[in-house]
Amino acid sequence: MVDLPLGFSHHVANIGIKDDTDDFVIVAADRPVPCAALFTKSRFAGPSVLLSREHIADGMAQAVVVISKNSNVATGATGMANAREVAESIAERLSASPTDVVVTSTGVIGRQYPMERVRAGIVDVPASLVGRDALAPATGMMTTDTVAKVAEATVEGSEARIVGMAKGVGMIEPDMATHISLVFTDAELSPEALDGAFRRVVDRTFNCVSIDTDTSTSDTSAILASGDAGPVEIDAFESALHRVCLDLTKQIARDGEGANSLIEVHVDRAADVDQARRVAKVVVNSPLVKTAVHGGDPNWGRVAMAIGKCSDDTDIDQEHVVIRFGETEVYPTQLSDGDLAALSGYMRSDHVIIHVSLSTGDAESTVYGCDLSDTYVRFNADYTT
Repeated sequence: MVDLPLGFSHHVANIGIKDDTDDFVIVAADRPVPCAALFTKSRFAGPSVLLSREHIADGMAQAVVVISKNSNVATGATGMANAREVAESIAERLSASPTDVVVTSTGVIGRQYPMERVRAGIVDVPASLVGRDALAPATGMMTTDTVAKVAEATVEGSEARIVGMAKGVGMIEPDMATHISLVFTDAELSPEALDGAFRRVVDRTFNCVSIDTDTSTSDTSAILASGDAGPVEIDAFESALHRVCLDLTKQIARDGEGANSLIEVHVDRAADVDQARRVAKVVVNSPLVKTAVHGGDPNWGRVAMAIGKCSDDTDIDQEHVVIRFGETEVYPTQLSDGDLAALSGYMRSDHVIIHVSLSTGDAESTVYGCDLSDTYVRFNADYTT
C-alpha cells in the first residue's frame, strides 16, 4: 500500500453521482500549504477550473476536491454558484478558507451537479480526515479508467516523499495540463520553487501524452507540499517529481480507452525541442499509425506520412530522415517482405517504440500514446446513451 506523504489525509465516499463506486474525494492538509497548478486552455473550461484558478493565484491551498462522473462544464451561472458552494461547504467542514480549496470535476459535460446529493455528502465529511492510503482517492477519481493510477518516489538525500495519482483514458491531448492529476509531497519548498519545478516537469511528462487529440474542458494538474519532511535540494526534488509524473504519464497512455499497446514515439536530432515534440505528436496522434500498431502492421509509410504533415518545418528533408520500429531501421533501409513480416510480432507487443531521427539538429523529445481499437470507437459512440 502507498500512503500519502506526511501532512496529508483524505476522505473518499459515494455521494450518488456514480451508481455503486466512490465518486467524491477530498485530500487535505491541516493548514494552507504551498500549491501549484496548471489548467486546461479550453475556451469551454468548466466552473471548477475557473474557480480553482482564482484560488491558487496566491500559491497556497489546503484541500483538493474531486467530483467524479460530472464535469460541471457548460452549466452557466448556476454551475459556478454550485462550484463556489462546494468550496465553501468543504472549507467550513475543515475549518479552512474557501479560497484554499481547489475544486476539480470530471465526467459528462452539460449536466448540473446533483446538489442535494452533493450537500448530503459534504455533511458527512469529518472535521479531521483520517484516510492515509493513496489508492482510495485514486480509485474515487476514476471515470472510464480501468485501473487506479498511483506513483511514488523519495527525494534523494532526504526522507521527503512524492506521491501522485491521476485519472484519464480518453479526451486527452494536453494544453498546459491534462486529465486530472494530483501530486502531494512532504518536502519543504517555497511556492515559487514548487511552481517552477512543477511547470518544468509537467511540460516533459503530462504534456507529452496524447490519447485521441481531444483536449478536455476540465484538465487540472495540481501539487501541494506540506513541508513536514523538511527542506530538500531543488534539483533532487525535481528529479523525483519527474519520475512520479512520467510513471503516471505511461500509466495513462497504457490505459487509453480500448488500448492494447503503449506507443512511445522518440524524435531526436531535431532543430529544437518544439520541433521534436511537434513531430512526435503528429506521429502518435495519427489514426493510421495507431491502427497499424493495433493490427500489428509494420507499415512505416504511415509514420512517414505523419511526419510529412509538418509542412511548415521546411528544414526536414525526407532524404535525411531515419525511421525505426524498436531498434530496427525501416527507412531509408529497405526491408524485405519477410523482414517486415517478422516485425509484426513486435508491433503487436504491449509497448511499441517508434524512433524518428530528423537530422535537423541535436534536440529530442518523447511522447506517449496508445493504439486505436474498435473498442474505443464503440465505447465513445455509446458514451451517454
